[in-house]
Amino acid sequence: MPAVEMVEFWRGGFRESVHRGNAVVCNARGEVVRAWGDIDKVVLPRSSAKMVQALPLVESGAADAAGLGTEHLALACASHSGAAIHTSRVARWLADLGLSDADLRCGPQEPEDRAALKHLLCADERPCQLHNNCSGKHSGFLTLTKYMGAGPEYIDPGHLVQSAVRATWEEVTGETSPGFGIDGCSAPNFAATLTGVARAMAGFAAAREGMGTRQSAQARLVAAMMSHPDLVAGEGRACTELMRALRGAGAVKTGAEGFFVAILPERQLGVAVKIEDGTTRASECAIAAILVALGVLERHHPEVTRFLDPRVLSRRGLDTGQMQPVPGVFD
Repeated sequence: MPAVEMVEFWRGGFRESVHRGNAVVCNARGEVVRAWGDIDKVVLPRSSAKMVQALPLVESGAADAAGLGTEHLALACASHSGAAIHTSRVARWLADLGLSDADLRCGPQEPEDRAALKHLLCADERPCQLHNNCSGKHSGFLTLTKYMGAGPEYIDPGHLVQSAVRATWEEVTGETSPGFGIDGCSAPNFAATLTGVARAMAGFAAAREGMGTRQSAQARLVAAMMSHPDLVAGEGRACTELMRALRGAGAVKTGAEGFFVAILPERQLGVAVKIEDGTTRASECAIAAILVALGVLERHHPEVTRFLDPRVLSRRGLDTGQMQPVPGVFD
């Protein structure tokens, strides 16, 4: 089945743009309960997979051996904005490991946080790897690397860390991965079908502490994300604001190129969304629409409206149009 029209953009009475996509909701048994478009499409989940990439860190015992708390685990799942609350915590995490920015392999990145960027510009300083939105994930990789006694090139697809990530990915998706792409942070990103990704998220949603090593690790990561939405992304970002609006009912995570996932423990459901043209604004709108349709987000919550159907203003503040879900698609 081809991708379906999900999100549209109206200006002056004209339908100016439309974004097509695919989405699927799975239950705890891995069964599809709702679907839109091609749910068997092979996808790269990008940063939406970070909680899976962090599973070996917790399951192995490396997280506990290093004394990691919920803030560390939230950062391991984060695509943060590079604000001081993010970089200071990652720097301290690395220092506690006896490591530094030089041990990261994610590369430098300008922070999305305006205050952090202003500080760098005013100080005539360049961003470092701590500012990379994936530096928390990479600190998790380094923690596991040290615990395993493995070599420093932890982003190599054949490294022990990435072998553990791939094995875990295949177990939680219930699929043999057909391969990987290299993410923007230089780490491998393993592929699966869209349904496989939703199945993995449903597994996280159904996991409960005390029900074995895998479930306990999954539950801890989800709880960390929900406890620290500000660390998972940043102020004004969809992941942070939608998790706040969910009020403990779930965790959501964006990924590059129009990807979004949701983990809903109370409903034991997992959601995966992929926008065909890779547009973030459309994936944010689509995930919000699905969560409203599932009854876990309040339709008229201010932060939900901001991503679901915002009015579009000109630079002078004139109301010029609106982005919204395509009528009837998510009902």
